[in-house]
Amino acid sequence: MSTSVPSNVAGIHPTITPVPQTPPPGDSPAPPGAAPERLASWISDLTALHDLTERLARTSTLRDALHETLRAGAHLIGARRGLIALRPPAPGDQEGPTAPDRLTGYGLTPADLGQLETVPPAAAPHTRLLDGAGDGTATELTHPDLAADDTLDPRLRDVARLLGCAAGHAALLTAEPGTSTGTSTSTGTGTGTAHRLLAAALWLYDEAAEPDQRQRELLTRYLRHAAQHLAQHAALAATRAELATLREGLLPSRLPYLPGVTLAAHHRPRPAGGGGDFYDALALPDGALGLAIGSTAAAGDTGAATVAAVGRLRAGLRAYAVMEGEDPVAVLSDLELLLRLTEPARSATALYGFAEPAAGKLVLASAGHPPPLVVGEHRTEFADTTLSAPLGMLACWEAPSVEIDLAQGETVLLYSAGLLHRTGEPRDRAFARLQSAARAATPRVRADPQALIDHILRALPAGAAAEAGGPYDGREETVLLAARFH
Repeated sequence: MSTSVPSNVAGIHPTITPVPQTPPPGDSPAPPGAAPERLASWISDLTALHDLTERLARTSTLRDALHETLRAGAHLIGARRGLIALRPPAPGDQEGPTAPDRLTGYGLTPADLGQLETVPPAAAPHTRLLDGAGDGTATELTHPDLAADDTLDPRLRDVARLLGCAAGHAALLTAEPGTSTGTSTSTGTGTGTAHRLLAAALWLYDEAAEPDQRQRELLTRYLRHAAQHLAQHAALAATRAELATLREGLLPSRLPYLPGVTLAAHHRPRPAGGGGDFYDALALPDGALGLAIGSTAAAGDTGAATVAAVGRLRAGLRAYAVMEGEDPVAVLSDLELLLRLTEPARSATALYGFAEPAAGKLVLASAGHPPPLVVGEHRTEFADTTLSAPLGMLACWEAPSVEIDLAQGETVLLYSAGLLHRTGEPRDRAFARLQSAARAATPRVRADPQALIDHILRALPAGAAAEAGGPYDGREETVLLAARFH
């Protein structure tokens, strides 16, 4: 005898009749296979966006990020050229986005960008977005046929015809507060969240065209991510620029003029800003000259901390040189004591020389710094500075001084370790290459300290750096100070 199974028995459920999926009234049924096709299209779009954002994340500078954003946008909407205009800083705005160029082009020459800059701001699509973003309305502008649109400014149409551009699409780039700089504005996205204006991009078509709805959505999604990335780069670029300005302010604004000696200097900071190298040349009483160069760094240092340490060391060295400059050992001993009392966890290399141009005398003391190079008609040799430890490395720093007799026309070259690193070779071979480069200088070059510095900078990276794995990348800070005695 059969019995019905009650529906409340554990583990047994009644059969649920599926609800048929009927299309809304007035719509025709979707063809078979439409859903998988839509899913495949979504997956393809998301994969493309992922690849493009990955490429953008790998950029290391603001300029590279701008170019990658333009390239990706052109790929998404089918354009060939484009440009990005950064928001100009407002009056009194000390934190506005900064870049090497406020107008960055993709597929456009500098002359093309110059032509576009002649278009009145109220007529160009990208500048219209920037100027009108505060009203919370437009976030994009499209001109599908520039030649046929009589409402456009004649200058815009003339420039478009000159550049061979038939259509354009502009979009606003904004970033969330806290990731960008400048004043907050609303983008009119409907979210009610304040944004910080960053830039506007314009892509140009060679033929009359405009992006379809799918392309607009992909571009909007990409630009939302790109704006955040660009804002971070802009903030970092602004910080680096401020740090570089401060760093340059801590170095001599000009070299002193003294009878019997000609001075020249070169400083190339690291692209990332900061840097721990410093140099100085001081006019001392009785026609004497103080020459100094050094470097400092500490593990885990921030750029600002290193710059502050350089400022303290240089100020201390100048004071000690004025008080007891004729004794280089005493100057470095006092500097070591200052370093130990103010920053016990930091070390520094330094070299100080007291020169008497009239007598042709130079007294040197070194604290772990590379020895100076004496370049003249009859000799090109390193000064025999006694090997010593850097400042702050031993319980008590001490090293003897070295006296050098300088002939008329000889040049003393002081330099940082970054100059040796340009070769990409071991230290002993780098010294040999530096000596060879100076020895190869012509008499005319040796007679001009600035020409000698330029000659050495050109000669050192060649040859050996390629053998060591590639050319010099310019990331090492480099300082040179040359003094030619008449």
